[in-house]
Amino acid sequence: MAKTRHHMRSITGSTQINTYSPYGNNRNGEFPSSNSDPSAANVNVSFGKNEKKNLTPYEKLLYDLQYDTHFKAEEKAGRLIGFYRLYKDIGLGNFSRVKLGVHLLAKEEVAIKILDKTKLDNKTQRLLLREITSMENLYHPNIIRLYEVIETPNAIHIVTEYAPGGDLYTHITSEGKIPEDEAKHIFAQITAAVDHMHSKNIIHRDIKSENVFFVKEHLIKIGDFGFSTYSEKNQPLTTFCGSPPYAAPELYRDENYIGIYVDIWAMGITLFFMVTGLMPFRAENMGKLKKSIIDGHYSIPGSVSYQCQELINGLLNHEITERWSIKQIRSCSWLTHQNFPKEFNPFSMNINNYYTSSNVTKISTSIPTKSSIEYETYLRLQKLGITSEYLQVMNKNSDDKNFSNFDMINGTYRILLHRLQKQSNVLERDDMYAEKFNEDFPSLQNHMITSYRRTGERKSKQNLNQSQTHNAKVCIIL
Repeated sequence: MAKTRHHMRSITGSTQINTYSPYGNNRNGEFPSSNSDPSAANVNVSFGKNEKKNLTPYEKLLYDLQYDTHFKAEEKAGRLIGFYRLYKDIGLGNFSRVKLGVHLLAKEEVAIKILDKTKLDNKTQRLLLREITSMENLYHPNIIRLYEVIETPNAIHIVTEYAPGGDLYTHITSEGKIPEDEAKHIFAQITAAVDHMHSKNIIHRDIKSENVFFVKEHLIKIGDFGFSTYSEKNQPLTTFCGSPPYAAPELYRDENYIGIYVDIWAMGITLFFMVTGLMPFRAENMGKLKKSIIDGHYSIPGSVSYQCQELINGLLNHEITERWSIKQIRSCSWLTHQNFPKEFNPFSMNINNYYTSSNVTKISTSIPTKSSIEYETYLRLQKLGITSEYLQVMNKNSDDKNFSNFDMINGTYRILLHRLQKQSNVLERDDMYAEKFNEDFPSLQNHMITSYRRTGERKSKQNLNQSQTHNAKVCIIL
C-alpha cells in the first residue's frame, strides 16, 4: 500500500505541518506493510519566534507531539498513540488488550483495542479485517461505532466508541436476573441492532451477554465484531464461530449453516439468561454441552411470563425454518409498546466525500436540512483548527483521494459527527454536552440542536437515569 503524505502550510504563512497517514483506503484484503508510526515521528512543525501562542488546538497538538518532552515520554512509554492518550486496561484477550483512551482534540473517551502484530496469523488478520469492515458499514445507536485504526511497528490499534456501564454478563452475574419490564427494553434494542446488521447482510456470529454493553442504565450497544462476516440472504457458511453455550444446534450437527438463524438463536440464549440468570443449556464439559444443545431439552422457570416464554421458545426452535424472524420478534406480544431504535442517517464516514471546496462554499451560504449535522461537525473541526484550507490541500495531494479509517483527521471527524448524531437521539443525548455545544455555537442553537431535541422528545418521553457505575468489561476472542 502506497504511503500517503499530506503537505500544507498554515494561514500564518510560517508554520509548516506535514502529517502522515500510513494506510490510505485498503481494499485488497491485506494489512499494509508500513512500519511507520503515525504519531509524533511523522509530524514536522517549524515556527518563527513567539508564534506558538497563535496556533490553533490542532496545530498546537501537532507541535506538542513533535517537540514536547512530556508527550515524547508518554509516546515512548506506550501511553500515547496518534491523537489519543491511553489510560487503564478495560479488557483482555489472548492476543489483545483494550484500554480506555481520550482523544486529545475532541476530549472524547474511547476504547482502544490493541493487537500484538507478532501474534496475528493469516486467519486472525482476516478476522480483524472483517471486524473493521463490518463496523465501518454499521450506523445504529445500539451498535458500537468505529472511529479509527492506527498501526505501529508492533501493534494495531482499533479505536471505537466507549461504553462505560459495563457488559450485560457482568451486570447479571453481580446483580441477578433482570426484571422483565427492564429486559423488554434491553431486548428491543438488541433486536433493532441485529435487524440493522442483517439489513446490511452482516452476520455477527458472536451475540452473547458479554458482547452487550451498557452506555447508560437504559441504553445498550452490541460490540465485538471479531467473528462477523458478510453473507447474502440464505448463503451457507461453514466456519464455526462464537461461544459454545450460545451456539445453535446446526453449528454442531451440520457442515454448514445460515448466518441469520445462528444470530437469532444466540438472541434466544441471551434473553433466557437475562430473565432467569441461568443458561438454558449447561454441562460440565464440551461433549455434554454439545449433546444437550442438539437434544434441545431446556426448562423455563415458571416465574417467567407466558409471553416471554413464547418468545424464547420461538427463538430456540431447532428447525431453522420455524425459528422466529426479526419481524416476528418485533411484533410479539411480549414486546408490545416497546421502542425499536432506528438507524442513523447514513452520513459519509470520510470527510472529503462531503467537504470538497464546492461543497464547503455551498453549505456556507445555504445549509441543507439533511446535512445539518455534517455542517455542525465541520464548524467544530474549524474551531479546532482543521479548516477547509487544510482539507482541500489534503484532498488535492492525497494519493488515494480519500480519507479512511487510517487517518487522524478523519478519526476526529467521525468522533465529532457521532457525538452530534447521539445528541439527536433521546436515548443517548447528553444534556450537559448540548449546553456546552450551544455555548460554542450560539448561532446554531435554535436552527439545529434544538430542532433535533424537540424531534427526539416527540418520539419518546422515557425518563432516563444516570449511567451505571460498573467498570467496563470488553470480551475479546481472537
